Amino acid sequence: MKTLVLLVLISLSILSCGPKAFVKGTYEDPQKENLLNDQWSETDMQVMVKELVASMLAHPVIANAKTPPVVMFTKLKNDTSDHIDTQSIIDMMAVELGNTGKIVFVNKEAREDVAEEYNYQNSGMVSAETKKGPGGQTGADYFIDGRIASITQQVDKDKTVYYKLTLSLTNLQKNTKVWSNHKEIRKKFKKKTIGL
Repeated sequence: MKTLVLLVLISLSILSCGPKAFVKGTYEDPQKENLLNDQWSETDMQVMVKELVASMLAHPVIANAKTPPVVMFTKLKNDTSDHIDTQSIIDMMAVELGNTGKIVFVNKEAREDVAEEYNYQNSGMVSAETKKGPGGQTGADYFIDGRIASITQQVDKDKTVYYKLTLSLTNLQKNTKVWSNHKEIRKKFKKKTIGL
């Protein structure tokens, strides 16, 4: 009997030391603040994008335009040590700005697909009345570019993570920056000892 109890206890202790897995989850509001760890999060992105979109829309080049300016995103450089999906930042900004109706975007990512479709439509497979071709696209008036940087500091059990997202709106004809702004955030964390 003692041997059986001992075997059960050993088996349980071995099983409890095995790998852990996240097996049960729940849906949460993606707008709810996420400070689960010290890495870049969707909350960081939402806070930064919201403020920079409001700043850009308030600038006279956008706010006072008689017709919506045509804008194109170029590069958003990641100068942090984190893996940050800069395309997600661009996508969120494009949705927020585009939904206002005050800006129209050139779809830079679709250029190869558009050229391929032009070739197909001019192959004789599409009716002359409906085919599209080169020469009809709208050129951008402005482009948006920028960079995201970070600084991490740690002393004893205290750690701060600082992010700065800087964006610029450049007049394509003149190559002059007509708007530039940045948003900064700093998060503070305290290391805790995790025990049994």
